Amino acid sequence: MPAIETHDLSFSYGHGELKRQVLNKVSLSIKSGEIVIMTGPSGSGKTTLLTILGGLRAATEGSAIVLGNELIGAPEPLRMKVRAQSGYIFQQHNLIPQLTALQNVAMSLELDSSESEAERNRKSADMLKAVGLGERLHYRPQQLSGGQRQRVSIARALVRHPQLVLADEPTASLDKQSGQEAVTVLRNLAREAGATILLVTHDYRILDMADRVITLEDGILK
Repeated sequence: MPAIETHDLSFSYGHGELKRQVLNKVSLSIKSGEIVIMTGPSGSGKTTLLTILGGLRAATEGSAIVLGNELIGAPEPLRMKVRAQSGYIFQQHNLIPQLTALQNVAMSLELDSSESEAERNRKSADMLKAVGLGERLHYRPQQLSGGQRQRVSIARALVRHPQLVLADEPTASLDKQSGQEAVTVLRNLAREAGATILLVTHDYRILDMADRVITLEDGILK
């Protein structure tokens, strides 16, 4: 079963003369464990597609089956289920400045109340070590470089061992070396875990990291 499969997925804002078509009959299939990069001009609907597939935005036209769950017209509990099985990485790392790297990562484990704080911290420390930040566990975001902050966000996304990782412009604010390092870490860890990755980017320097590159333009998959 594909990790992601959409058929004629459409999405628009507004009504009547104010209606703006963002996605237009997008049909896409991504195999489990596949790493796919999606490119396209700004405003072409890439982030909208990502948020629908991640259960962050509701859509009503077409079909979007993610991890075996139909999301179009789905109730909130089902979309919450998909969110719990997914990891998210954004252009702006969205770390909480008052918390250490360890605390930022451990926060994503707090949804599982069956784990003790010590166990959450152990898992978070292990994941930060895996992304090369074992010496920075107790550093706050402002004490880290841009590349290191993005590695913390990668650790936060992967610490729950998600089946699906959705990344929106994760290298946009990084230099070439930091960006390639961050994506390499993400790719290697996701492959070890058998996770599927859909990564949106304008960064043509990292296209060779993917199994496949697709293009979304004006809401249409090319």
